Amino acid sequence: MAKGAKGPKGKKITLAVAKNCIKITFDGKKRLDLSKMGITTFPKCILRLTDVDELDLSRNLIKKIPDAISKFQNLRWLDLHSNYIDRLPETIGQMTSLLYLNVSNNRLTTNGLPVELNQLKNIRTVNLGLNHLDSVPTTLGALKELHEVGLHDNLLSNVPNSISKLPKLKKLNTKRNPFPKAESSDMFMDSIKRLDNLYLVEEKDLCGTCLRKCQQARDKLNKIKSMATAAPRKAIFSTLVSPNSMAKESQEDWR
Repeated sequence: MAKGAKGPKGKKITLAVAKNCIKITFDGKKRLDLSKMGITTFPKCILRLTDVDELDLSRNLIKKIPDAISKFQNLRWLDLHSNYIDRLPETIGQMTSLLYLNVSNNRLTTNGLPVELNQLKNIRTVNLGLNHLDSVPTTLGALKELHEVGLHDNLLSNVPNSISKLPKLKKLNTKRNPFPKAESSDMFMDSIKRLDNLYLVEEKDLCGTCLRKCQQARDKLNKIKSMATAAPRKAIFSTLVSPNSMAKESQEDWR
């Protein structure tokens, strides 16, 4: 771009436009969907709509998220994937209601992730894939409610044990990172293949009532399994592909 030349102007988002983009989700939550609208800067007008539960700004041209994002105190779901963000504001740690955060397919480096992320004590899912992380922020190890972590398509050479040993972690995607050994990624995946609870007891140690309940639960589970095996349902969106499954060379396709 020539010196002094301006970048793309982007679509103007007014308060009226934003209000028309609010939808009610199937579970009754208010979702503000401004995805795929060619937005180049964070629309300040939406700071007057901070009562929404979900905010989608994905697949735009946004480079910076302002400190004022913390005004969304009720937000439980924040999707910023496929933008040009290189840093998250420290104030994001004040959004303690967040359950889901997707910042994949951006330009984030490890230095662009604030330590204040460790304040998101309720968060369940964090997707940091398709960025430029050369190390995993240790702050993630403090998020004991995490169920899913996406670290795929970065520049990682290792994943600290504090991440793979999170008590509730069920999915850890570390694919397509330059680990020293090819099997390293599989090792991290294997380390979280765990059962939530496992109790072993012999039938003779159970009272009649407890034994009947266990047998009924087992019969019910077997019935469900047999139904699923006998009549597999065809996926409604069988051809749908998410950006999480794409390698870095396809990043622009998701913008």
